[in-house]
Amino acid sequence: MDWPCATIAAAGALTPPNPNMTDLAFNSRRSPALSTRGMVASSATTATAAGLEVMRQGGTAADAAVAAAAALNVVEPGSTGIGGDCFALYFEARTGAVTAMNGSGRAPAGLSIELIRRQGLASPSDEIADPFHGHTVTVPGAAAGWEDLLARHGRMRLADVLAPAIRMAEEGAPIGPLTASSWQRGAERQLRGRGEDMLIDGRAPRAGERFRNPRLAQVFRDVAAGGSAAFYTGDIGKRVAAAVQRHGGAMTEADLAAHRTTWEEAISTTYRGYRVWECPPNGQGLTALIALNILEGFEPGSGDELHQAHRLIEALRLAFADTRWYVADPATNPAPLAGLLSKAYAAQRRALIHPEKATVDARHGSPVAGSDTVYLCAVDGEGNACSFINSNYMGFGTGIAPEGCGFTLQNRGHNFSLNPSHPNALAPGKRPYHTIIPGMLTRPDGRLYAPFGVMGGFMQPQGHAQVVMNMIDREMDPQAALDRPRVCLEPGQPDGRVAVETGFGSDTVARLKAMGHDVYEVAGLARSLFGRGQIIRREPDGVLWGGSDPRADGCAMGV
Repeated sequence: MDWPCATIAAAGALTPPNPNMTDLAFNSRRSPALSTRGMVASSATTATAAGLEVMRQGGTAADAAVAAAAALNVVEPGSTGIGGDCFALYFEARTGAVTAMNGSGRAPAGLSIELIRRQGLASPSDEIADPFHGHTVTVPGAAAGWEDLLARHGRMRLADVLAPAIRMAEEGAPIGPLTASSWQRGAERQLRGRGEDMLIDGRAPRAGERFRNPRLAQVFRDVAAGGSAAFYTGDIGKRVAAAVQRHGGAMTEADLAAHRTTWEEAISTTYRGYRVWECPPNGQGLTALIALNILEGFEPGSGDELHQAHRLIEALRLAFADTRWYVADPATNPAPLAGLLSKAYAAQRRALIHPEKATVDARHGSPVAGSDTVYLCAVDGEGNACSFINSNYMGFGTGIAPEGCGFTLQNRGHNFSLNPSHPNALAPGKRPYHTIIPGMLTRPDGRLYAPFGVMGGFMQPQGHAQVVMNMIDREMDPQAALDRPRVCLEPGQPDGRVAVETGFGSDTVARLKAMGHDVYEVAGLARSLFGRGQIIRREPDGVLWGGSDPRADGCAMGV
């Protein structure tokens, strides 16, 4: 379906916009959700309902987030699944502490650059040539991540948290129209012949059609009864290893048994007094922080819409130039985080931005577009917040479904470099550069402002920077901040193409082109390129404002 063009000022924003900010002409298509006792926001209404069901039973934000994530395995498996990875940021209201969970998996012990090259599977760009090959499967981290998040921040048993998803998988749940469309693309691209369990008579479910997945229900039952060990060391793990090997991969049962979640120190920077939190590398949240540091040096509202867009594009380009090199597994290649996040370094990078001219440098890393992830967030009545992201990558990942399991396996290994001198070079037991990133905002006094995120491959840090600017600089409520049109640096082309969402206006697009940007407009279903986000803002008096991206099928809803 096509979304309506944005034509008038942001009348839908209930929080008045900053009068000093120039702004696009656009409609905020939905009102924000409001509540005081808790809220969940996700990309599917049925998943939001699952999270709220658990919260009403006394669950924390962590319990609700895992319940919603598991439900999304049923209704949006082309974006997420227990065959993928997860990351989380958690704000604890009692202490004000933000903790970071890394639920990403590692390369098999038997996989190496030498093996890839010997088998003739390397591309000229130093990647595994086939993004759906068994060698691109890294150990799925989601099952352990769910369990470990609940152990630290939850209040309910894993079996109770998974109960709504099990019921949905058994009874069937209706599929949203945007999800149905992307599901069909996955059917044509990677499921047929390897992931038939995810189809109905060889096709994707249609909009509004129930999709039943009894095989996934049994996997969840096994995990509910035996914990994540049932996934990594039980029959499920045997089937995962066998499926990878059947498609040429090197993963073994020992690789699965060795998997561990890690808890890490969240990284952050300040933006106009607010603190923006991200997970550290091997995630790419560092990109958003570097870009915001650069942009903070420009006065809010200075310049017209053209120059604001130009500075945003240039800041993102500079941030990616750094992080496409430095983001790697910190266990083997730690990034110089203190230097990269310093305000002095941001000032050096900001000085490289020409006020009237695009800087396109093909030698720098460029982001790659793609929408392949689910982001969700939850805030409970006590003020705890969970920012949670779970993903396969490239839709259904490899499209490889372990026999009788009802899920597909991710292809995160495709993000490794096959250049042995690169920090992100493939090596046995190593985590790859990871695109999925949850975000968190706290107020200058340390209290919670909002968990937030924008899913969609390399769009994610670009979306983070843009919604933060919308909320802080433009004083938009969460729904308006998500509705506002976005820009996206497109796949790694030497001319540095920039996608601009319909709503910026033809004059702005033409003037960006005149500055040297290779810009083109995107409308309709293709707007998924710009990611799909969720935000829940908490006021000091406990009122929650929720927003859910109009580019997806979901909603924000209060208890």
